[in-house]
Amino acid sequence: MNAHDPDATGDGVAASRLQLPPGPWTTLIDGLCARFPAIARERWLDRFARGRVLDAQRRALSADTAYRVGMEILYYREVAQEPAIPFEERVLFRDAHLLVVDKPHFLPVTPSGGFVAETLLGRLQRLYGEPALAPLHRLDRGTAGLVLFSRDPATRAAYQALFRERRIVKGYEALAAPLPGLAFPLLRRSRLAPGEPFFRMREVEGEPNSETAIDVIERGERVWRYALAPVSGRKHQLRVHMAALGAPILNDPYYPLAERREADDHERPLKLLARSLAFVDPLDGRERRFESGLAL
Repeated sequence: MNAHDPDATGDGVAASRLQLPPGPWTTLIDGLCARFPAIARERWLDRFARGRVLDAQRRALSADTAYRVGMEILYYREVAQEPAIPFEERVLFRDAHLLVVDKPHFLPVTPSGGFVAETLLGRLQRLYGEPALAPLHRLDRGTAGLVLFSRDPATRAAYQALFRERRIVKGYEALAAPLPGLAFPLLRRSRLAPGEPFFRMREVEGEPNSETAIDVIERGERVWRYALAPVSGRKHQLRVHMAALGAPILNDPYYPLAERREADDHERPLKLLARSLAFVDPLDGRERRFESGLAL
């Protein structure tokens, strides 16, 4: 089983944990090469040499360590030639418990796919030297806007409950084609399930598990500005709901599915912005509201 460890190296990359599964291997490097065939043996040897593979007590292991089923190890993911994201985040608020940040388009919140160090979490950990920093929610890599982080593990659960219990109001803006045939405001409710390819979601028959309130802020000749308020928080929910209504969010490569690009086109960001967050602070009862300083 893999799981992210809260501790991180100086580059802000968190360790991943792995419990060694059954297998015929005699050495740790043989087992790792078999489990991760896409990673060359030479790269694992380099990681061992730099102390990037550890035991559960965070002691460096050697490549010829005996393979023991059930042993827990920590290792640090690395991506060769990780692309740089040429856009900067902006910190809007910081106190003892919370950090509120405007995330630019294209920057992942946490490590995923081809991004490990070049993430919002990694940048903030390096900036503040806080390995325990953790996002309280996620935005898609293509979406810009507000992300709320927890600074204090002791109070983290209280803020996580805001999202789990839907006690936080999230407001988004999107640019998309006009929908003159629909009456606004409207409520889109549907059941979302994994689609094909694996990274997409789709609407299916059944009891709704997603809900979005949609209104129009500005009506242009070719493009309307929409206000989106997700009641639930399903993967790609806003993107799926807008596409299902007949107005995919501008520059969305997945809804409807377009040919996947080899690299990001920084001139064509997804026109979706996490505009606002509002909630009653669970620690002191204060009403808090944050507004993004970004614009579509």
